[in-house]
Amino acid sequence: MSSDNSNATLFSEDSEELIASTPQPPYYAVIFTSVRTPGDEGYGDMAVEMERLARQQEGFLGVESARNNVGITVSYWQSEEAIKNWKANARHLFAQQQGREKWYQNYTVRICKVERDYTF
Repeated sequence: MSSDNSNATLFSEDSEELIASTPQPPYYAVIFTSVRTPGDEGYGDMAVEMERLARQQEGFLGVESARNNVGITVSYWQSEEAIKNWKANARHLFAQQQGREKWYQNYTVRICKVERDYTF
């Protein structure tokens, strides 16, 4: 999928990977909803790097992302501790700072416990 502000591919376009495969609940979801600023300014490259880095973190389960006028990225985690560790990752902290300074007009982060899920 390409950002509306960039030609960079942000996440896998393989249809098998568009919806994250998660374990049986309970697990946690971090929902990041954002409105971008115009232009790329390194956003596409950083988004790819952050997904790659998140996948290496202990407790990471998967990610789903879509962007049109509003971007929504949902990452799935085994525990709240895994989420806290990801939030505190040094490179992720740098990306968060860059996001506030140049990539986002605004954003909201929501952390949820998934107690039930089902698939089709």
